[in-house]
Amino acid sequence: MNRLSGKVGVITGAAGGIGAAAARAFVAEGAVVGLLDRPGRALDALAAELGPAAVALPADVTGEASVAAAFAAWAGAHERADFVYVCAGQQLHDVDGRAGDVSLDTWERTIAVNLTGAFLTVKHALPALCAAPSGSLILCGSPTGLSMSGGGNTAYGASKAGMMALARIVAADYAAEGVRANIIVPGTTRTPLIEPLLADPQVHAALLAGAPIGRLGTPADLTGIAVFLAGDESRYATGATFAVDGGLTVR
Repeated sequence: MNRLSGKVGVITGAAGGIGAAAARAFVAEGAVVGLLDRPGRALDALAAELGPAAVALPADVTGEASVAAAFAAWAGAHERADFVYVCAGQQLHDVDGRAGDVSLDTWERTIAVNLTGAFLTVKHALPALCAAPSGSLILCGSPTGLSMSGGGNTAYGASKAGMMALARIVAADYAAEGVRANIIVPGTTRTPLIEPLLADPQVHAALLAGAPIGRLGTPADLTGIAVFLAGDESRYATGATFAVDGGLTVR
């Protein structure tokens, strides 16, 4: 415990399954966390649950003014960010598909959150990361942006591939300022966004068959690597991709 004692940082998509699990883990390890997500009951409830070790930062990652204001509020209170974990994302399962079938609206909505949102977060987080002794930027990627092809996830896969490239670019460009950037690649993870798909037995079976470890992931499966990357134990890791996917990408 207390692997993050004295650390302060921000999580985007903090009210979602992966983000909320990370927030709880970071606070349990001694960190103070800014919870950046769209305003609403889920964000307020998480902030109340975590108490004085967390502060809600209501923001829309697709709007630059909103993201800038959230990080300005954070900097006014803390001046630095020892870590920033980019978890905000969306996948439009019902309308994403093969390239010829994807509408421009689906493409733009997906890119807006997953890629533009990541860029805006990185852009406005960098001053706080650079102000830390060793700022750690963590981005939540996807197997669809790493090595998987096909499957009808054109917009989502392209957005995640771009986001993962962004992480590597930042790792190279900001190493001299003491900033590290790494990527976590989860497999199929049981979050509120994915649960409706699992109600279909055939879909559930197909997703389960893709995980050699024999089960689907949970948000808790990703917290260990997130704590590692947010803290000093990962001080020599940058530009790296950490797959925590039950073996999905080895097939």
